[in-house]
Parts: sequence; structure tokens; C-alpha cells
Amino acid sequence: MPPLSYQPVGAHLESNPFRAPADSIRNKFLLMQTLQTRDLIALGFLTFALFLGAGNIIFPPMVGLAAGEHLWSAALGFLLTGVGLPLLTVVALARVGGGMDAITAPLGRVGGTLLGVAVYLTIGPLFATPRTATVSFEMGLAPFVGHGAGALLGYTCGYFALVMLLALFPGKLMDNVGKIITPVLILALAVLGGAAFLLPAGSMLASTGDYQQAALAEGFTQGYQTMDALGALVFGIVIVNAIKDTGVTDARLQTRYAIIAGMIAALGLCLVYISLMHLGAHSGSMVPDASSGVQILTAYVQHTFGTAGMVLLAAVIILACLTTGVGLVSACATYFSDLVPGSSYRGMVVALSLVSLLFSNQGLEKLITVAVPVLVAIYPMAIALVCLSLLSGMWKSAPRVFVPVMLVALVFGLLNALQAIGMSGWTPQWLEQLPGTAMGLGWLLPVAATLMACALMDRLQPVRARA
Repeated sequence: MPPLSYQPVGAHLESNPFRAPADSIRNKFLLMQTLQTRDLIALGFLTFALFLGAGNIIFPPMVGLAAGEHLWSAALGFLLTGVGLPLLTVVALARVGGGMDAITAPLGRVGGTLLGVAVYLTIGPLFATPRTATVSFEMGLAPFVGHGAGALLGYTCGYFALVMLLALFPGKLMDNVGKIITPVLILALAVLGGAAFLLPAGSMLASTGDYQQAALAEGFTQGYQTMDALGALVFGIVIVNAIKDTGVTDARLQTRYAIIAGMIAALGLCLVYISLMHLGAHSGSMVPDASSGVQILTAYVQHTFGTAGMVLLAAVIILACLTTGVGLVSACATYFSDLVPGSSYRGMVVALSLVSLLFSNQGLEKLITVAVPVLVAIYPMAIALVCLSLLSGMWKSAPRVFVPVMLVALVFGLLNALQAIGMSGWTPQWLEQLPGTAMGLGWLLPVAATLMACALMDRLQPVRARA
């Protein structure tokens, strides 16, 4: 999800750091009330660029490797949460006409703030931002210098020093780098994806673990790891603002264009994910003991393209991760500096960079492992929030529906998190009887039942009077 611009201290999230993508469109089409086909394609590429980060290419190969003969079932599940959910989130944000504050408004100020903090911490200093450093190290530098802790520490110190510098003093540099990196990354992925089908480097292994019995559900939960649905809650405002800034004022057109742009981006992401899952599945014999997609990709690139390919891949991945890291630090610094009284944007940039540096030295595998319980706790709420927002026109009183449904999603998300860390003894026995519990989807039925009950109660009660 490469960022495209950053602005000075104190600007709000909706104008800092992500308004510049809309500016390039706005300058050409400021007075337009409708968009032409070429403009919609440009908006779709913008959406694709926002969601495409280096982290998005390390999980699909591992899914393909583990799924084996159940590749396409696992791929379908992965695409539902890795592509479908971010698309729906963008559409939901377009419908409410805003960002995190707008979509969480029915939860009240406290509830909305708590959810916002959880999302920003997850895509920020606790997981996604450190992951940009560890992914770029593992894919860009480790093949040449090794995987030692000292090498990782030295790299991450330099990496986050540069991230902090660019976030503290933003300028045209990142705009120019972003314009170069995104096309090169897309081209590199196109070559890699094509080679995955035309130049297989190994053979498929048998499926392992939960993929043997529930490939679809396992792929569904693995799609959480892209974090794009959470990122969409932050970056989705870019798409909404880009449409508004072209001069389109009709809410229905804004929603329609967001859907079209999202579908273009979704198509691109589908092609990337499918090709990388296919690569992982058909390269299994090369790296049968791989513990991450990084190992699969580096082995394949080394085998197929040699040292020159490794050097090119390293340069592209490091630069792509750097721009993503700067964007995440800047976005989180803006949010938390607005949220915490007396804090400043620059102070938050320094603090978030240091925290990210600390967490990044836990290593990529540990970051992924620790992220799993956090994501299975948050994603039920994120999915419920998006669904409720898409149905917002049905409610007489949105809080009457949102609050109970989100509370149930939170409870079952926390129970899933306990199971994910091996503490099933702390969860009630009846939880095991719910459909999908063994696959991490036991929350679906209770949340859906709560939604139906609250919707019925909402229809039977009068509209609440405004204060």
C-alpha cells in the first residue's frame, strides 16, 4: 500500500498524508460531475497501489505450499478476506462519506475511539509497520548477508532512521519515489506471476494441517494476514476524497465510482494472489520445510532468474517497504497526535518509529505468529462493522443495532484469540459445538443471529428522538 504524499505537522488524517493522490486527479477534472472511463481506470490503479505492499506478496505463496491439492479451495477463502473484504470496506466508507470516525459513529465516541485505536495500533507500530522492515530485510538483504540478529538490528536501525526522517520532513522526494516504485513493483510482480505459470520450478506437495479437511476456511483466516481490510478503514478515505475532489457531489455516483475503482483494484489483487499461490503450490519440492513465503519466493527467484533477479527483487522490495513504512508511520502519527492532548505530530513520529524498531527485531516469523490471535480478535468486528455500514439505510436507530452486534463480535473474537494461543481451556465447552469453531469461524452464527434479532427489534421500536 504505497503512500503518495505527506504534509506538514498538525494536518488531519483526511488531509494528511493522503490527499495528494486525489490532487493529481482533481487538477485535471476539478469541474467534472461525472468521470470518464480513463478517469475511472486511473482511480482503480490508485486504489490498487494503495493496497499493494510488499507484505501482500509473502503470504499467498505459503498458502499455496500448505494447501497442495486443495489449492483452489484455499485460494477462494483467501480471496474472500484478502480481496473481497477490503473492497466492501471501501464501498462502506463511500456510503458513509468519510473515514474511521464516520463509519464508527453509531458506536459512540468511546466505542469508536477504542476500535480506531485497536486498528491503528495493529496496522501501525505493533505489526504492519515492523513487518515492512522485516519483510524487506528477509527478501532484500538476508539472501546476501545472512539472517543473523546483528544484521537485522543494524538494518532496522538504518531503516527506521530513514522512515522517521522522511515522515518528519515530508516533501516531493516521496512523491517521485512513489511514482517510480509502484510501476516497477507492478511490472516485477507481472513477470513473477507469469513465470509462476510458465516456468514452474518444482512439484506440488500434499496438503498439510487444517488444509487437509477445511482448505476454504483456512484460506479465509489466512487472508486476515494481509491486513488490507483493516488498512482499508484508514486508506479508504483516499478513494472517497479522490472521487469528491473530481467534482462529483452526488452520493450515489460517489458510491458507484468507489465500487468500480474497488473492482479494478480487486481484479489486480486477485491476479497477484492467484499467481503467487500457484507459485507456492508448484514450488513445494524446492522448499518443503519453508516457514514463510519469503523463503519460497527467494528460492524461486534465485532458481529461475539467478543473482540478477535477486538483486532487482531486493531493490524493489526494500523501496516498496520503505514507502509503505513511511505512510503507516505518518498516518498513525497524525491519528494519535489528534487523539492525545498535548502531543505533536513529530513527537508521535519519533515514538512510533522507535516502537516499530523494537518490535521489528522480534523477526518476521514471530511477528506473524503473534499477529494471528490479534487479527482473529479484531477481524470479526471489522467484518461486522462493514456489513452493518453497508446495511445502514435499513436501521431506524443505528446504535440500537451496531452496539449489540459489535459487542457479540468482540466477545467471540476474544474467545477465538484464546483458542489461537492454545488456551482453549478458558473457553466454554458449548463454543466447540458452534458451526465453524474448529476453523476459527465460530463467531459467524452468533453475530448473524444477533444482527437478525436487533434488526427485528429496531423495526418494531419507534425512531429515537434526537437530543
